[in-house]
Amino acid sequence: MLELQKTDFALVELTLYLDTHPADMQAVQQFNQLSQRRRQIAHEFELKYGPLLQFGLSYSRFPWQWIDTPWPWQV
Repeated sequence: MLELQKTDFALVELTLYLDTHPADMQAVQQFNQLSQRRRQIAHEFELKYGPLLQFGLSYSRFPWQWIDTPWPWQV
């Protein structure tokens, strides 16, 4: 979870930077690399602990996992 939080923080910061520097190719490449890494980290987390996101962004195994603990903030 800590690695996911660190990656999310970096993605937010890069998003803010790219809003004012859209032509910075190195920043765009770093954003894309971190986005891919975030998907990997989230996938690994979800396999171990269950879904992170609602609204169709995370799959659920059967039976429905959203009611199962631990919640993401409890990990």
